[in-house]
Amino acid sequence: MCRELRAPKWDETTMTPFRKDFYEPSKHNKKRSQEKIDAYLKDNDITVSRGDAPGPILKFKEANFPDHIMERITKNGFENPTPIQAQGWPIAMKGHNLVGIAQTGSGKTLAYLLPAAVHISHQSPLKYGDGPIALVMAPTRELAQQIQEVAKEFGHSQRLRSTCLYGGASKQPQIRALKQGVEIAIATPGRLLDLLTMGVTNLKRTTFVVLDEADRMLDMGFEPQIRKVMEQIRPDRQVLMWSATWPREVQRLAEDFLEDYVQINIGSADLTANHNIKQIVEVCDDHEKEDKLMDLLKEISQERERKTIVFAETKRRVDEIARTIKFNGFKVSGIHGDKSQNEREYALKDFRNGRIDVLVATDVAARGLDVDDVKFVINLDFPGATEDYVHRIGRTGRSNQTGTAYTFFTRKNAKQASELVSILNEANQEVDPKLQTLASRSGSYGGRDRRWGSFKSGGRFGGRGGGGFRSGGGGGRGSWGGGGGRSSGGGSWGGDRPNKRKT
Repeated sequence: MCRELRAPKWDETTMTPFRKDFYEPSKHNKKRSQEKIDAYLKDNDITVSRGDAPGPILKFKEANFPDHIMERITKNGFENPTPIQAQGWPIAMKGHNLVGIAQTGSGKTLAYLLPAAVHISHQSPLKYGDGPIALVMAPTRELAQQIQEVAKEFGHSQRLRSTCLYGGASKQPQIRALKQGVEIAIATPGRLLDLLTMGVTNLKRTTFVVLDEADRMLDMGFEPQIRKVMEQIRPDRQVLMWSATWPREVQRLAEDFLEDYVQINIGSADLTANHNIKQIVEVCDDHEKEDKLMDLLKEISQERERKTIVFAETKRRVDEIARTIKFNGFKVSGIHGDKSQNEREYALKDFRNGRIDVLVATDVAARGLDVDDVKFVINLDFPGATEDYVHRIGRTGRSNQTGTAYTFFTRKNAKQASELVSILNEANQEVDPKLQTLASRSGSYGGRDRRWGSFKSGGRFGGRGGGGFRSGGGGGRGSWGGGGGRSSGGGSWGGDRPNKRKT
C-alpha cells in the first residue's frame, strides 16, 4: 500500500559522519610538472572549471585503485584512462561534487562506478533495512541494465551487491533484491520513486549519487521525480552529474543539487559530435528515403564489420521498416516503447551477439544502447531535436573506435539545418550544398540525383571521390539482398560470418 513520501527534516536529524576523500596522488602524479599537465589537458580537449581539481591520472596505476579493480582493468585490456576518466577519477575520489560534460562513448560509466566502489568500501557495512550506499539514476531501462552489468563485473570480487530498478517489468524481483540489501542501486527515476513511496527501501544510507545523462532525463520529463528522490538523500552527499549537453535546465539542476562542484568539459560546451564519427548527410525527399536506405544497406553489407542501427521517427515506422528489411532477406529486429521488456532484451542480446546485424529503433534506444562494435548509424528520419541527432550517432565511434553516420534530411527538417551545419563544420565534415542552402534561407533545394560518396574511395566508407553510391545495382550473393530492387534475393547477413568478431 502506498504512502505519502515526505522529505526528511535533515536540519533536525543527527547524521552519522562519513568519509569521502580517498585520493592520494601517486609519486608520478606528484612529480608531474604543470607544463605536462597543461599539455595533456590541451591535447585531449579537457577544460576544468569552477573549482580546485587534482591533476589528471595518466596511467591506471596512478589511481591507486584496489588490486581487484586493477586486475579487472588489466583483464579487459584497457591501456590508458580515457580523458573523462583521467580527470574525473581524482576529482571524484577526492570527494568533490562533479559535473562532467562529455559525449556518449567517453568512458564515463567507469569514471563514476570505480570511485563509487572505493567510496562504498570505506563505509560501514549495511544492516538489515538499510538502503543503498551508492545510487545511480539513468533515463532508460536499457542504460540502467548496462550500467549494472559493469557494476557487477567490477564489484564481484569486492562482493558489492547491486540491483537494477526500472519500469515495464515486475516489481517483485526488484523488491526482493532491495529487501536483501544492495550497496549499489541503478534506477530510472520513476520506478525508484514508486518503490520509495511504497516503503520498500529508503535512501538514509545513500552518500554517493550519480545522475547519468541528466540532459536526457530532463528531456524525458523526469525532473519532478529526480527532485523528489534527491529530497530523500542527506544534503552532505557526494553527487556526480553527467550530461552530453549543458543547457540552462541542466545548469539549474546542478546549482540546486551540487554544492561547490568542479566541472569538466571534454570538448566544447556547445553541442558537438564525436570526431571519430564520419557524418554524411544527404538532402532528399521523403518518398525517396526507403529506396535510398536499402541501397545503403546493400553497400554496407559488403563490409566485414557492418553492425548497423537504423533510427526511425515513430513506433509504427520502426515496425514497417523492420518488415521491409526482413523482406529483403536480412536478419533484423526492431525495438520501441510498445515492445515488451522481454522482446527488447531479446533483440538487444541478438544484436550484441551478432545474430542480427541491423537494429531498427526509435529514440528509446538512442541513449540506452551500449554496443561497442556498432560501425554504422543511419538516421532514416531526422529527430525532432538536434541534441538527439548527436546522441543517436554516438552509438558508433565508441571507445576510440571509428564509425560512420548517414542521415536523410528533408525539407520538413529545414528549421534544424543551421544547427546541423554547425555540428558538421565543428567536426570538419563535408556539408551537402543543399543542406547549406536550407541552413542559410530554409529555401528549396535542387534535383534528386545526389548519391552517397563512394565507399571505396581511399579505402574508407563515405569517401569523397569516385563512383558514388550505387542505386539498385547488382549485389548478387554475398550482398544484402542482391540487385535490382528492394525485394531482391536474400543477403548474407543470415549466413555464417567466420570473420565476425565477438562482442
